[in-house]
Amino acid sequence: MDDYPMLTKLESACSDLKTLLNSSGNLQTDLTKLGENYGSLQESLNVASRRLAPLQSLSIASKALETRINRAVSPALVLIDGFRISESLQRKLVDISSKLSVTKSEYRRLRLLIKYVDCVDKLNIAINLISQEGGPAILRLQEVVEFLSRTKATDQFRAHRLRETLVTLNALYETEVDSMKFDGLLDEALLNLQDEFEGILQQLKHHDIVVKVEDGGDDGGVAAEGSELGTEMEVEALRRISETLTANDCLDICIDIFVKVRYKRAAKALMRLNPDYLRTYKPEEIDEMEWESLETSISLWIQHFELAVQTVFVSEKNLCNQVLGNIMEGIIWQECFVKIADKIMAVFFRFGEGVARSNKEPQKLFKLLDMFNSLENLKTEVSDIFEGEAGADICSRFRELEKLLIHASTKVYWEFGLQIEGNQDGLPPPQDGSVPKLVRYAINYLKYLTTSNYNGPMTQVLKTEQIWKNGILSVPETDESLLKDAISNVMEALHRNIESKRSGYKDKVLYHVFTMNTYWYIYMRTRNTEVGKLLGENYMRKNYKVVAEEAAYLYEKQAWGGLVRLLDKEDIDGTEEGGIGVAAKGKIEAFLKGFEEIAQRHKSKYSIPEDDLREQIKEATIKLIVPVYREFLDEFSKVLSVKAYSSPESIEGLLSQIFSRTGRNSSLGSRQREIKEQSEGRNSVSSDTDQMPGRTSVSSRFQRNRSSTSDV
Repeated sequence: MDDYPMLTKLESACSDLKTLLNSSGNLQTDLTKLGENYGSLQESLNVASRRLAPLQSLSIASKALETRINRAVSPALVLIDGFRISESLQRKLVDISSKLSVTKSEYRRLRLLIKYVDCVDKLNIAINLISQEGGPAILRLQEVVEFLSRTKATDQFRAHRLRETLVTLNALYETEVDSMKFDGLLDEALLNLQDEFEGILQQLKHHDIVVKVEDGGDDGGVAAEGSELGTEMEVEALRRISETLTANDCLDICIDIFVKVRYKRAAKALMRLNPDYLRTYKPEEIDEMEWESLETSISLWIQHFELAVQTVFVSEKNLCNQVLGNIMEGIIWQECFVKIADKIMAVFFRFGEGVARSNKEPQKLFKLLDMFNSLENLKTEVSDIFEGEAGADICSRFRELEKLLIHASTKVYWEFGLQIEGNQDGLPPPQDGSVPKLVRYAINYLKYLTTSNYNGPMTQVLKTEQIWKNGILSVPETDESLLKDAISNVMEALHRNIESKRSGYKDKVLYHVFTMNTYWYIYMRTRNTEVGKLLGENYMRKNYKVVAEEAAYLYEKQAWGGLVRLLDKEDIDGTEEGGIGVAAKGKIEAFLKGFEEIAQRHKSKYSIPEDDLREQIKEATIKLIVPVYREFLDEFSKVLSVKAYSSPESIEGLLSQIFSRTGRNSSLGSRQREIKEQSEGRNSVSSDTDQMPGRTSVSSRFQRNRSSTSDV
């Protein structure tokens, strides 16, 4: 066998096949038995399934009932929880309310009030939850009742009790929820909050609202600027109350309370300044006011208006933003603020508009410019305070008032020039040749207008008016040129007025005295002032100084020239020796008589009120008269009784008296007294020229242009 390994392998394989065939046979036997057992089991399962089918239907019905019951119970539990919370919060509200009524400390009371507001908010949420969940809960219970009735899942007794419970709960919900929302403790709490809201707003006052007027100045100041109203706790309480009232459909009431109370507080703060002028006169009655009262009222209006904008309204706006800023996404508080400010601003606007529309009297210009300058300074603040659509009307009326003031200022100024030129003062030229009141008024008017307080506003007014007339694209003149042209127009009108007045004099001497006085006054009063700087020294010298000097020369020639000619010695030189004394005596007596007449005319008719001008005329007259008189006496001392006549010193003293303030009472009839006193006149200088360096003497210029100037 060992020699045939292949045969051995075959025998082994044959043995394995036999074993495999035996195993397959055994498996077949087992499978046959298993098939028989499966048939028996299948039959048993079918029997069990038929028996369990009713229980399966019952289980499905139980699952459906459980689902419906759970759907009804869950909202009912929420509703019950809401009633429980509501009851607890109502007890808490009553407790806090009782503490509020007895608490005296303001700080503790505010803390309690904020807790009270929190409790009201929570109660409102609880009531809203009951209101929202009550309907669905009852609906779900109704579904369960209907399901049980339809499916008969329970007995009739239980179904009846459940139906009665549903009816009772539904009736309770319909009556109790409305009562809780509108007639219960929540409604009472909201009314209490409205009272607390109004009370706190009433307590927030503007402190130290006074106008401080500095001594010696026109400008005033305010005691406080935009101070905060209320403490942080007060503002917080107001904010919380406003939000709570808004959440409970009380926004209109909240706004009404806020606007009413804060308007009264703002108005009361300003009324402490006693603005009687706003109540006494209507805009159309302003022309009936006395100027002193109107001037004072305008000054107060400027101060009060600035204080209202910079202090009162800034504070009110901040408070309004802090309290109502979160309501309706911040779109309501600005309208509330404008409602507070609108009536107050309207009162200020009416007075300002009334002033701007009143009669255009010259003295009003400076107050109109004060008002305009004040509005210019407030323009940015007004735009910031009354920003947005809510404040558009106030900003528009502010701009309209500024336009009225610009028109009024320019009209007053130009009409002033027309009045000067038209001689509308209705007065004749001064009978003594002094400076007319109109000239004094006009020069002081222009000097005041060109001071630092008014040249800026006046220039801006002129520039704005020019832009309005010529268009915004026009090239405006420079500020200096605008003001210079305006001043020049009035000066030219004044010049024409003077020329018209002096033509009314029939007395030639008085004609020259008036011209000399008036033009010298204008020159000296404007020299080294802003008026003189604007017009230029050359212009002032040519049009006023030179004219005054020429008038002074003609005055000397007309008033004293004839007197000097009486002492002409040429008439005596041809006289016989015996007649020299008679001729000399006749001349000296004629001279003294003429001197007396001229002195009397100066006493009664001629006036040179300016001290410096009068002093210079006196010196020039002394130089003209005294040397000639002395020379005549010396020349004929042998044929005249010199002691019988006034000495040259006496004549000089009399001339000094004539040209002094007290000298208009002097005459040759009181010669002895004059010789004793030897008065030299006063050497005082008017206040306008005392400090002026390099003052030019009129007498030093009298000789100019003599060849081209004749008597008038």
